[in-house]
Amino acid sequence: MISTTNISLRYGGRKLFEDVNIKFTPGNCYGLIGANGAGKSTFLKILSGEVEANTGEVHIAPGLRMAVLKQDHFKYDENAVLETVIMGHTRLHEIMQEKEALYSKADFTDEDGIKASELECEFAELNGWEAESEAATLLMGLGIPVDMHEKLMKELTGSEKIKVLLAQALFGKPDILLLDEPTNHLDIKSINWLENFLMDFEGTVIVVSHDRHFLNKVCTHMADVDFGKIKLYVGNYDFWYESSQLALQMSKDQNKKKEEKIKELQEFIARFSSNASKAKQATSRKKLLDKINLEDIEPSSRRYPYVGFKPEREVGNDILIVEDLCKTIDGVKLLDKVSFTVSKDDKIAFVGENEIATTTLFKILVGELEPDSGSFRWGVTTSQAYFPNDNSQFFDNVDLSLVDWLRQYSEEKSESFLRGFLGRMLFSGEEALKKASVLSGGEKVRCMLSKTMLSSANVLIFDQPTNHLDLESITAVNNGLMEFKGNLLFASHDHQFVQTIANRIIEILPQGIIDKKVTYDEYLEDPEVMRILKETYGK
Repeated sequence: MISTTNISLRYGGRKLFEDVNIKFTPGNCYGLIGANGAGKSTFLKILSGEVEANTGEVHIAPGLRMAVLKQDHFKYDENAVLETVIMGHTRLHEIMQEKEALYSKADFTDEDGIKASELECEFAELNGWEAESEAATLLMGLGIPVDMHEKLMKELTGSEKIKVLLAQALFGKPDILLLDEPTNHLDIKSINWLENFLMDFEGTVIVVSHDRHFLNKVCTHMADVDFGKIKLYVGNYDFWYESSQLALQMSKDQNKKKEEKIKELQEFIARFSSNASKAKQATSRKKLLDKINLEDIEPSSRRYPYVGFKPEREVGNDILIVEDLCKTIDGVKLLDKVSFTVSKDDKIAFVGENEIATTTLFKILVGELEPDSGSFRWGVTTSQAYFPNDNSQFFDNVDLSLVDWLRQYSEEKSESFLRGFLGRMLFSGEEALKKASVLSGGEKVRCMLSKTMLSSANVLIFDQPTNHLDLESITAVNNGLMEFKGNLLFASHDHQFVQTIANRIIEILPQGIIDKKVTYDEYLEDPEVMRILKETYGK
């Protein structure tokens, strides 16, 4: 168990936390959520001892070992991959080094023999004989093959290093796991493996993540950073979001009878209690949810941007025809005879390993690149809006306020209209006068979403629209695109985003495409798809 007593932290005059008293217990996974800047990662650092709070204490039960997902990707460059993983258990790694030093001595004494015997006993108690096997299993589960285990860390790519550091945190059966964005740069297969690992984990997990599907799969509780406090809620992210929205609705309707509210709450809990991904978690979560009463759910102070795309006109039957598109860049063939036809109401997710190929296709479709061969034709009733993966050209060296920046893309030029529009995208008051060139990544994305909404296009082409966004903005974009009445071609790393929006999946292969009129989950479980991918990529 890990708990805090009266934790407070201030930076200058800004209060992050005030008198936080919270207890995290074994067998549960806690998703730490909060608006950008609320202090989620900082709180993890307080728990790990990396940051010292102004007041209060962190308590860890005696004998428990904590593991933390490291963020320094260069610290272990001179260590072998397998050794880096084992270094996650500091004491075990120390024993291994001490043993090696003793046994390599030329003048091995009786005292050395006694010391070696003591080390061997402790080594066995820490399951040292299984260390290399366990480390190898973790690495392979995360997609690092055996032939890489003896390489030096500096020989690995950035995403491979992240997988090794994640294996390091999971190694040696720690009692407490602190994970900050563990799914970043992981492929779908590795994320699924991690989800299963954490669902079977018997210790305490505290995780920060912007991946809602991941939070929904693994979390038994949400730890919400709000109002300078941290409050625990039973259930996964979707349950927290829906319950906070229900509480907001109830708080607005003060005249509704309490009996009606209780009935509404009971129906809501019953729906979520039966919707869990794993029997063990479903049972324990249902027991906890059944104990919730009306006072346990509260409206959140979170602000959600308004995201809604309203086409100026309805599309006809001819949307887009793509025939035998080919494109080679820097000697690499990215598109090879890509052909497909977009039909009315299609919302197509482009998935798979080759993100550059998808970006290249999108740029061809909006006229930013020319294909080497092949053709495409948009229907006469269509109008397109493009949300690029890289939006730097719209902001770098742009000496305009947000109001004037947005005015470039709006038919309505009045100050009141533009300020009102920006206000709904959380740029209120003086924030609307900030220079476009100094915006954060998330603020730039919200501006690009505003630009896209003003276009009134009936076909949207979105390349990774959730990058840099917080959970609130991701949820708003997700809901806005679910309700969009036009056609959508998009790419995203967000599993839930793809699953809830797309009704068709296309994956660009080295030769041609896979094209399935299914949901994302159905696509991932399709035996024919798995066979094609295995034949193509050998895995």
